[in-house]
Amino acid sequence: MDLIKNIFKTNLFKVTSLNSVSVVVRMAGGFLASKMTAEFIGPAGMGLLGNLRNFLTSLDTFSTLGFQNGIIKYTAENSADEEKLYRTLATVFISILFAILLISGLLFFLSVYWDAWVFKTGKYAWVFKVLAFSLPWYTGNLVFMAVLNGLGRYKKVIGITIWGNVTGVLLSALLIWKLGIEGAFLGLIVYPALMFLFSFYLLYRTFPRFPFLRWKYFDTTLLKGLCSYSTMALVTAVCSSLVYISLRSKLMVTFSEDEAGFWEGINRISSFYFLFVSTLLTLYFLPKLSQAKSTIETKAVFRAYYKGIIPVFALGLILVYLLRTFIINLILSDEFLPMEDLFIWQLLGDFFKACSLILGYEILAKKQTRIFIMTEIMSFVVMYISGNYLIGIYGSEGAVMAHMFTYAIYLLVLALYSRKKLF
Repeated sequence: MDLIKNIFKTNLFKVTSLNSVSVVVRMAGGFLASKMTAEFIGPAGMGLLGNLRNFLTSLDTFSTLGFQNGIIKYTAENSADEEKLYRTLATVFISILFAILLISGLLFFLSVYWDAWVFKTGKYAWVFKVLAFSLPWYTGNLVFMAVLNGLGRYKKVIGITIWGNVTGVLLSALLIWKLGIEGAFLGLIVYPALMFLFSFYLLYRTFPRFPFLRWKYFDTTLLKGLCSYSTMALVTAVCSSLVYISLRSKLMVTFSEDEAGFWEGINRISSFYFLFVSTLLTLYFLPKLSQAKSTIETKAVFRAYYKGIIPVFALGLILVYLLRTFIINLILSDEFLPMEDLFIWQLLGDFFKACSLILGYEILAKKQTRIFIMTEIMSFVVMYISGNYLIGIYGSEGAVMAHMFTYAIYLLVLALYSRKKLF
């Protein structure tokens, strides 16, 4: 009984409880958006949205120069030293401003090229022109949230997430209802940019008039340290876009656009319940791993994750499998019922993924660039080769088989590498 009381008093429990509220709100909003998407554009449209999501995920990394995890680490480390903190923030903000200007120009003037690569239809070049103008606000929110995470403002970050998602999902639902697939594209682009208003307000309250935005604080030495995170993040961004867009295109060409939509549908469902783990890792465990100075401290972080988070997540996966038919009808529509056979492979893969993420975050936190790049490239090579082979035989079921196979190998490799810290 005393042990249970002590657990309830820990910061992990407090952050988990607050994070759960955020996850519930985001899941509810995601359910609404997915339901609208499924009803109005069907599996074929869902497949196109999947390609755009993969592109945006990579764009997140390029527009922030891959600094997000580095921002959290350096902000957390220097939060007690104003001079070092200002140097960190100035270096980050000035560098990313130049990146945004360059990337926005590339999006706008090469919109036809991006349309041909992502959608292969020749009809949606305008999407990338809109994205070019929304990118500064979109990226600004990502950077502001990373700074607030590094400062340990968990409650504020989660509050932003809740209100931003409520606003964004309502807008997305309205756009899908009125404009169909075009509205779905707009919702995916505009909604994250809306969160800029919330994150800017909170960061401005923390640093009135942004006193760190001075050239004198720009630090090239610090920039080199951030670039180690950049290299790791950019490798992931490039590989993920190339692999997932390629595999989804193979599904469309070899089988049908609907088959690609089924794979995207199961990924959408997976993303909802993964919000709990991914948000908690970013908000709580990454700063803790960054601050850990010894193997004993790192083991304590691992122990908290595997004992406190993984069992709950595993029970949730079992529940999702038992309710899979209900979930498909609730979140998507009866057009997606052929997805039922995909669940077992996706859920197994997601369990292995959840178990491996904390080990990957440890590599990130300690800036072990070479190991990170090697393991990331290995996992994407496994995904690409196994995905191409299994998709050719089993269609969308082959894609989720490849997902399970990839993360099983990824977990095994990371566990062997981190065995001293784990055991």
